[in-house]
Amino acid sequence: MSLPGTQEKPHFDRAAFSVDRIYATLDSAGLTANLKFTPDEQEFKRQLAPDVFQPIDNGWGRQGWTTMILAAATDEDLRAALEMAHAHAIGKPWRKG
Repeated sequence: MSLPGTQEKPHFDRAAFSVDRIYATLDSAGLTANLKFTPDEQEFKRQLAPDVFQPIDNGWGRQGWTTMILAAATDEDLRAALEMAHAHAIGKPWRKG
């Protein structure tokens, strides 16, 4: 919530964090977060820390959405990942089709 312009709102069974669009969601148990990266960033994060970052296994994952296992993450992992995802959400309003 400390990233500029961030708002929290419900998103299905998760809490969503958005600026102009959603960049992260947190599961209700607080065990995982889903973050929006580019596909290249997703692959880099996965190679860097495969126990922390895993592509979502569907079309959203192919677009860069990545699950972060919070118990395996360091504070630095979390901060860097949130800042990266937040940067993608700024100035990109949701557009249909």
